[in-house]
Amino acid sequence: MKLGFAIYKKNLMKHLNYFIELSRIKKPIGYMLLFWPCAWGLIIGFDFSSDLKNLIKYGTLFLSGAILMRSAGCIINDIVDKDFDAEVERTKNRPIASGNVSVKQGLLYALILCLLAFIVLLQFNLFTIILALISMPLAFTYPFMKRFTYWPQLFLGVTFNYGLILGWTVSNSEITIIPIIFYMGAIFWTLGYDTIYGFQDIKDDEIIGVKSTSIKFKKNPKLFVTLCYLIFFLLISIVGYFETYNKIYFYVLIIVFVHLFFFQIKSLKINSAENCLKIFKSNNFLGFLILINLIVGKILI
Repeated sequence: MKLGFAIYKKNLMKHLNYFIELSRIKKPIGYMLLFWPCAWGLIIGFDFSSDLKNLIKYGTLFLSGAILMRSAGCIINDIVDKDFDAEVERTKNRPIASGNVSVKQGLLYALILCLLAFIVLLQFNLFTIILALISMPLAFTYPFMKRFTYWPQLFLGVTFNYGLILGWTVSNSEITIIPIIFYMGAIFWTLGYDTIYGFQDIKDDEIIGVKSTSIKFKKNPKLFVTLCYLIFFLLISIVGYFETYNKIYFYVLIIVFVHLFFFQIKSLKINSAENCLKIFKSNNFLGFLILINLIVGKILI
């Protein structure tokens, strides 16, 4: 009896560890980069003269949704890319690529996460729910883009930052030019940082035929990322101008500028996977900095 329970417990823990690895739950950078645009949209659309409990409530819901959808997305991506992952040094030991978890099990995990995310979504208003459901085809077709185009990072930007629009609609019944400008800027932010991320696998990707902006712009990587970040910076500056944010907002943007163009681009070494990963992860700090800046900009108008 004890032996049977011990074996059951061992198998349970093994599959739990596989689930944790599949969902990347121990790597918060992924779901935080999904969360920040949601939080940005929530803040720029929120009326701070109203009950702040709602701000905390919806912020928590967005964070929960980001964790769940990011985890489901990672599993679906691993299923779609299992053959590619098996050929790439960095990803060959992932549970599905290595054969430790079957595709059927992976789909079950992803379905459970999607159902939990749907329960979270139902806590929002009808407009936000409808817009979120409209975006689902984007989320589930992204993993296939690297097979057909050198611009999967652009597609990721469109998908990953859609939460900014959803954050706005929590407090607004119509979508104005402000969240659209911010959304466009955030797309270029993702296009830049995910191009940097992609340099980690560029050699393996070229061998197996995977496409990316990292490969397309490998001869002039800093120029391309600079262009992406410049558009991002200009658009979030325009948002501050249109919303008549206080001077502090623009002073903090100087720190954002320094981080983007000096810490990230100037120090970028595309032949160093460690350097690329470090710079990529630093965007978590940038997302937090912009969030705080938006809050200050709104409160002190």
